[in-house]
Formats: sequence, structure tokens, C-alpha cells
Amino acid sequence: MLDLTDNELTAIMLSLRIGVVATVASLPFAILTAYALARWKFPGKTLFNGLVHLPLVMPPVVTGFILLILFGRRGVFGPFLASVGIVFSFRWTGAALACAVMGFPLMVRAMRLSFESIDRKLELASGTLGASRAWTFALISLPLATPGIIVGCILGFARALGEFGATITFVSNIPGETQTISAAIYTLTQVPGGDAGAMRLTAIAVAIALLALMASEVVQRYAERRVGMID
Repeated sequence: MLDLTDNELTAIMLSLRIGVVATVASLPFAILTAYALARWKFPGKTLFNGLVHLPLVMPPVVTGFILLILFGRRGVFGPFLASVGIVFSFRWTGAALACAVMGFPLMVRAMRLSFESIDRKLELASGTLGASRAWTFALISLPLATPGIIVGCILGFARALGEFGATITFVSNIPGETQTISAAIYTLTQVPGGDAGAMRLTAIAVAIALLALMASEVVQRYAERRVGMID
């Protein structure tokens, strides 16, 4: 069994906390965004889609710097948020925000594919029976897209656990406050004798990521069986 130190346990628990908060906070926005991209037609849809997926191709450090400009203590929105008691910079909440931004595209992509796979005739039939768009979404589209939503949440959570560049740029690397598993591994590799601790945390990070990917695969296969796509 891995003999973890108090600092390593703190980093693991903080990473799990940040991952859960980032995923839960992103969920309603990811669902709405995915549905809009899958079903709606509106001016600037291509640009909007590009902006949503921009964190996937942009260097994480750039994303973190943009967050610092926007939500830092002296950023565009930082002073106002601080006046109402909301502080992101150098806080675990800021790490959750950075992780949410980085994991958001993965969540949206999985959910969008799920919405697009729904037979539109079912949604149209609901409308002909008198259901409003909101009721059709709540009673038809959302339940049928549930497997994709679950997969999106799993991938977003896994991405949050592995986030490093945007987080360390936005909220630094403060033990017990913003030091996640990735940041702790980076710190341990910079100090003499830290290789053993880095190896322990690396093993845990790999195990969590592998479990998340396996879980997403299981959910996907279950969904495919339900719709008869595979035997």
C-alpha cells in the first residue's frame, strides 16, 4: 500500500474536491451549450463553437493568464467579485474555475454527440402532441442524452484532475490551498529526495485517469446496447 505523506494526501483530496466542484459547476452550462450546438441554428455558430473548444488547442498557460486578467484581484472583474465576497486568484475556487474552463470542451463534445444521435422524429412527435420545446427537452432530449452527459462529466472530471498549466498560472502553487496532484508532482521533482513522492502521486493520478476512461467506455457501451447499435 502506498505510504502517503500528509501533504500528498492533502493534494489528492484537494484535487478531488476541485474536480467535483468544477464538473458540477460546469454541468448546466455544458448541457445548454451542447444542445445549442447540436440543435440550434444562429448567426456566429461556427465562431461560438470555436470559442468553446479553444482551450483544447490553446496553451494552458495562455488560458490561465487570460483568467488572471479577467478574474485576478486587479483584473477586469476581480475587484467587483471581491466586493461581494467572491475571490478566485490564489484560492482553491480559482483552481476549480481553471479546471472547469479546461474540461468544458470535453464535456460539451461528448454531450453534443449524444444529442445529435437522438432521432429528431421523437422530438418532433413530442411537439405535435402539444409539448413545448422546454418540455420536449426535459422529457425526451435530456433523458436520451443521459449516457453522453455522464461520459462528458467523467471526462471533464478526469481533465480537471490532470490540469496544471492554467491552474498554476492563475492561482499559483500553494500547499493546502491550490496545490493539486499535478502541482505537487511538479514541486516534488524540484526538491532533492522528492522522486519517491512524485512516483506515488503519479501512480495515483494514472490510476484515477484510467478508471475514468474505463468508466466512460462502460457507459458508452451500455448506451449503445440500449439503442441496439451492438449485440
